[in-house]
Amino acid sequence: MEYAPFAISVLALVVSGATLWLSHLRKGKLKMTKPTVIFFGPDGGERGISKLFLRTLLYSTAKRGVVLEHLYVRLRRGETQQNFNIWVYGDKDLARGSGLFIGQEGVATNHHFLLPSDIGNFEFVAGDYRLEVFGKTVAQDRIHLLSMINLVISPEEASKLRKPDHGVYFDWGPDAGRYQTKIDGKPSSAMDPLKKLEILQKGAAVEEAK
Repeated sequence: MEYAPFAISVLALVVSGATLWLSHLRKGKLKMTKPTVIFFGPDGGERGISKLFLRTLLYSTAKRGVVLEHLYVRLRRGETQQNFNIWVYGDKDLARGSGLFIGQEGVATNHHFLLPSDIGNFEFVAGDYRLEVFGKTVAQDRIHLLSMINLVISPEEASKLRKPDHGVYFDWGPDAGRYQTKIDGKPSSAMDPLKKLEILQKGAAVEEAK
């Protein structure tokens, strides 16, 4: 019986240490949910400029959270692959991706990915595609593969995509367990994210000047 208080104290210390580790000290991993919608097509109606768009939830596996330094996507089709490395995110107020804190509760928002400045167009032809999403967190040298999604563009859909201002949406169907495609002839109604970001920044500067 004389050892019981000591054992209880040791057990309480172990539980406290484990709680401290899990809630404050443990480094979390960056994760993402399956995107509810993905878009391939022209960027804001500017012909010859291609982009990818998706909406997802990014979250950390630990309470401590992580800082996302950069996010980009790679699109593969057969032996062809292309990175879309210019990252813009947000719903109404867009921001150029340059660091985003991701907590355990997560951040759900839209993500726009544009081609490098020296490449204007990527042709979305018929075939099987693999979309890979990569994230780089602060203080970690490795780039993490967050998601890998297989998509298909049929020959009929590809012929429609050759028309000006046409893009393809992939909407996740939970009952079917796959993405369902829809061709949209008016993707230009969605403003170029970089132009919208520039307009918002100019508007904020005008308000501050007043």
